[in-house]
Amino acid sequence: MKVLKDILYKVAINAVVGDTNIAIQKIEFDSRKIEFNDVFVAIKGTVVDGHQYIAEVINKGAKVIVCEQLPEEKLEEVTYVEVLDAQQALAIMASNYYDAPSKSLKLVGVTGTNGKTTIATLLYQLFQKAGYKVGLLSTVKIMVDTTTYKATHTTPDSLTINYYLNQMVEEGVDYCFMEVSSHGIHQKRTEGLHFEGGIFTNLSHDHLDYHNTFKEYRDVKKIFFDQLPKTAFALVNKDDKNGSFMLQNTKAKKYEYGLKSYADYRGQILENSLEGLLLRMNDNEVWVKLIGSFNAYNVLAIYGAATLLEIETMEVLRLLSELESVSGRFQYLISDQKITAIVDYAHTPDALKNVLETINDIRTKNETLITVVGCGGDRDTTKRPVMGNIAAKLSDKAIFTSDNPRTEDPELIIKNIEEGVAGEDYKKTLSITDRKQAIRTACQLANTNDIILIAGKGHETYQEVNGIRADFNDFEIVKEELTKYNK
Repeated sequence: MKVLKDILYKVAINAVVGDTNIAIQKIEFDSRKIEFNDVFVAIKGTVVDGHQYIAEVINKGAKVIVCEQLPEEKLEEVTYVEVLDAQQALAIMASNYYDAPSKSLKLVGVTGTNGKTTIATLLYQLFQKAGYKVGLLSTVKIMVDTTTYKATHTTPDSLTINYYLNQMVEEGVDYCFMEVSSHGIHQKRTEGLHFEGGIFTNLSHDHLDYHNTFKEYRDVKKIFFDQLPKTAFALVNKDDKNGSFMLQNTKAKKYEYGLKSYADYRGQILENSLEGLLLRMNDNEVWVKLIGSFNAYNVLAIYGAATLLEIETMEVLRLLSELESVSGRFQYLISDQKITAIVDYAHTPDALKNVLETINDIRTKNETLITVVGCGGDRDTTKRPVMGNIAAKLSDKAIFTSDNPRTEDPELIIKNIEEGVAGEDYKKTLSITDRKQAIRTACQLANTNDIILIAGKGHETYQEVNGIRADFNDFEIVKEELTKYNK
C-alpha cells in the first residue's frame, strides 16, 4: 500500500477536496480495471473522456479521483484531486508509485522516424554481450534481462513503462534501452522518467494523421531533448537537417554522428554487400552483419552511445561485429533456387526508399527486383501515393497489396497507393488485395538470382482486418512459398 500524498509528489495540482494522507492500492486510468481503494486518473483521450466514468469507478470502489475538471457532485469518502494535465500527472504518479525506478538504472531513449527498433535492440544485444543485465522497451518486445514480454505499443503507457522499469530494478538490470515515439512524447508517457541519454535517428514523413503537420511532428520530437537533464547525453544524426534542431535547447551534453559531415562519430562505408558492411568509424574499421547505408547510421549511433556509456572503444568494435540483425529489419533468406527474399518493416516513404536504394546499390542489375508493399488503414493517408511512386520507380515490378487495413476498405487504400505511380512506371505495377496471394505471386514471378522485397509489416505476426487480428507472418509465408516453386 502507498500513501496518496507521496504519489502526488511533483504533480501540478489546482485543487484538492478530501484527505491526501490515505493509503491507496494502485493507480488506474482504465475504468474497467478499477478495484477497491484504487486511484482513478481521468484522461481526456482522442476517442473517450475518462471524466465520463467517474461515478462508475466510485461505485466500483475507487477512493481517489484525479481529474482536470472536478465533478459537481462529490462524496465525502472520496478524495478529489484537480490537476493541470491528467496525462502528465499519471506519468509522474506512476514513477512515484514505483519509487522512481528510472533513477536506479541507466535509461537511454531512442527517437526518430526510422531506426528506433534496430538501435534500441542492438544496444540491448551489445550490452548483454558485454556482461551487463539489460532491459529493452521496444515495438517488437519488452525484455527484462532475459525474460521476454509482449509489446503492444512503441512507447507503452506510463504505468506499463514504470511497472517494467521496476521489474528491471528488482532483477538488478544495469541499462535499459527504450524506443520513444512521438505519440508517447505528446501524450506525456515519458514525463517523470530520468534519462541517461537520448538518441535522434532521423525525421521523415510519418504519423501526420496524428500530428497534422510535419512541423508539429518535429516539434514534439524535440520536447524529448528539451527535457533531458544536464547529466545526460544527446546524440543526434548530423546528416539529418533536424539533428541540430533537436539540440537547440537541450541541457544535455551534445554529440553528433554522420556519414557525410564532420562529427564526433564519423563513419565511412568501405564495403556494402548482402553479407554485411565494412565501416570505418573515426580511425577504426569494423565488419558488421548489417546491410545498407541506413544501417551504417544505426551502427554509428550504437557506437557513439556505447562509448558515451563508457564501454572501451575496442570492446565496442568487437561487440558490434557480433551483432545479429533485428527481426523484420532487412531480414532475408536465400532459397534453394537462389532467390533472395527480404522482409522489412519499411512503412514510411523514407524507409521504403532507403531499403530499395540499398538493394539497388548492392545488386548486379542482371536480376529482377520485385517489391510487395501496402499501407496501413486508419493512418496517415498522404504517404500512400508517395510510397506507390517510390515502389514503382525503384523496382522492376511492384505489387500493391494490403498491410493492416484495420477498419478501412483495403481496395480503396490500394487505389490511394496507385495514384502516386508515374505514367512511365504504371506498366511495372500489379495490385492484389490479398497479401498472401501477393507474396505468392511475387514468388511465382521470381527466377534464379531475383530479389523479392516484402515491405511494411516486418516483425509483425498478425494482420488486422475490420478490427480482427489473424495470424500472419511475412517471413514465414515467403519462406513457405519459395519452397513450392523449383525454378
